Amino acid sequence: MRRAGSTLDNATGFLRATLNWFAENRRVTISLLVLLGFYSVALLAPMIAPHPPNEQILVNRFAAPNLDHPFGTDAFGRDILSRAIWGARITLSISLVATLITVLIGGLVGLVSGYAGGWVDNVAMRITDLFLTFPVFILLITVVAVFGNSITLLVLFLGLSAWPQTARIVRAEVLSLMKRDFLEAAKVMGARSPRIILVHLFPNVIPVLMVSATFRIGVVVLIAAGLSYFGLGVTPPTAEWGNMVADGKLYLENAWWVSLFPGLLIVIIVFTYNILGDALRDALDPRRRRSGV
Repeated sequence: MRRAGSTLDNATGFLRATLNWFAENRRVTISLLVLLGFYSVALLAPMIAPHPPNEQILVNRFAAPNLDHPFGTDAFGRDILSRAIWGARITLSISLVATLITVLIGGLVGLVSGYAGGWVDNVAMRITDLFLTFPVFILLITVVAVFGNSITLLVLFLGLSAWPQTARIVRAEVLSLMKRDFLEAAKVMGARSPRIILVHLFPNVIPVLMVSATFRIGVVVLIAAGLSYFGLGVTPPTAEWGNMVADGKLYLENAWWVSLFPGLLIVIIVFTYNILGDALRDALDPRRRRSGV
């Protein structure tokens, strides 16, 4: 009974501490609520989209925002709100999966490189430097020219092209952790390298990975939208915020709503992720907490 009570008390205390942390960090809470709203809309797109995303009704082309079409319609009479809702699935999925690939590869390379040191660290960092020298956009144009446009290819490219930055950040954090007493104690007690990396190092670099990931997702949203805008990303008629903005670039004077609303969604999601990353950096950095920043 004591053990059960103690476990329950620990769980309750952890939940209370978590809720207090969110209450004290309102920027994190508001950002998470906004992101929850975006991802909920993307997940429930088939149920909440008022019209099929690719339904063309030419008599309604360039209809201004109204009750039936709150965001108006485009050159083919397609409902922009419905396309924006379905486009959220594509845009958010690309950014989330690509960032996950970046964090996994970069985190693993940074952990192993920082912990191993010596020739392993030198080889890993030289490979990292090599990847950093690649001109990303020129390389992407080449890949698209050879293999064609593909969402899968775009996700893999965005994920694999950014891991060096994450690897460097994680490596720097690991190098600082290697000087801590708890790691020396773990080595003295006979802990093996895999245990030290997974049990002692990895939990301590999670805050760094979280902050890096939140900033990276915003960057990926912008890159994916920019590539789609120039015809190198998601191709029509598949709805994606970037190619939706491109659809209205020729009609800004007479049909400003075609580009405005998807463009605003890009701004909001990137701004929210940047606010979240900045708030997490402040909240998870003990030096900033002590100094009252």
